[in-house]
Amino acid sequence: MTVLSNRVLNRTYLRRQLLGGRETLRAVDVVERLVAVQGQESDSPYLGLWARSSAFQRAELAGLLQERTVVRSALLRGTQHLCTGADYRWLRPTLHESLERMAGRAGRLTGCDPATFAEAAVEVMAEGALTRPEIARRLAARFPDVNPAELALVVHLKFALLHPPPAGMWGHHGRVTCVPAETWLGEPLTPPDPGTLVRRYLAAFGPASVKDFQVWSGLTRTRKLFEGLPVFRDEGGTELYDLPGAALEDDGGAVPVVLLPEFDNAVLGHADRSRILASDDRPLVMPGWSIVRPTVLVDGFVAATWSMTGSTVTIAPFRPLAARDRAAVDEAAARLVDFVAPRTGPEVRWE
Repeated sequence: MTVLSNRVLNRTYLRRQLLGGRETLRAVDVVERLVAVQGQESDSPYLGLWARSSAFQRAELAGLLQERTVVRSALLRGTQHLCTGADYRWLRPTLHESLERMAGRAGRLTGCDPATFAEAAVEVMAEGALTRPEIARRLAARFPDVNPAELALVVHLKFALLHPPPAGMWGHHGRVTCVPAETWLGEPLTPPDPGTLVRRYLAAFGPASVKDFQVWSGLTRTRKLFEGLPVFRDEGGTELYDLPGAALEDDGGAVPVVLLPEFDNAVLGHADRSRILASDDRPLVMPGWSIVRPTVLVDGFVAATWSMTGSTVTIAPFRPLAARDRAAVDEAAARLVDFVAPRTGPEVRWE
């Protein structure tokens, strides 16, 4: 069985994630390629698309959301993601089992008959675009013995709800409303398709292990879906699966410095993230539960975190960088400022 070095995995991963060099791609094609783009923070999808496509402009994604070509919803691991409307129709049913499990852990809804609760939730959501607190208040009137916060979270996970604009717009931090997905899309959802999800995952994240896929998707009992696929091993002996005929990159070649937003799936896409993030550096990127800092890739690996205030980008390297790498980071940070705040002059600070 062929053993793939970590650098081969890194270079292959960068190519599949569109991070080996910014290409001229439409935003909808990037979203589709990545299966779903992390959208936990409103600006993150814009920064993630900008990192991958030199043609990307903020208005492009805003237009896709307004046209319903791209939608925002709780998907992978129960967190907010953007995907195409066409993909959502099969992706959400495929993730339903995982989200149902999360809903069960989030709130037991003691004293609620599940069928009665589901019927009441459907009736409430049919009233129009409502925020999660508004949905919870309406349901709490019917189920006064249940914690409203639990009601809101269970509905968020249990039902196929989309968050229409202005949610997902650049800089939006206001009300986020929920609408039934089939109402917003004007089409019914389709049956689950876990086999397609595995293939799409490998196209964007492979070669990868079964555990990698399960951590990324939240699905369990998926090993049979990988049967018959080409198998490799990493340097630690873990079996990695890939699509038949999928290209592997060599371990050389220069790659650009990349600034990724917080929660980007390029960093979160595997159980073993060593192909892009050294295990010793993981606490610097993920210092606590639900915290994933914006990262800087140098030579293909996470080498620093970054933050931005106004037009000032602050770089926090994990260890000293060579002069040429610092200069490349400075240039990438200046391009970021030009994208985020084009009317201001950039300033880069190093910690």
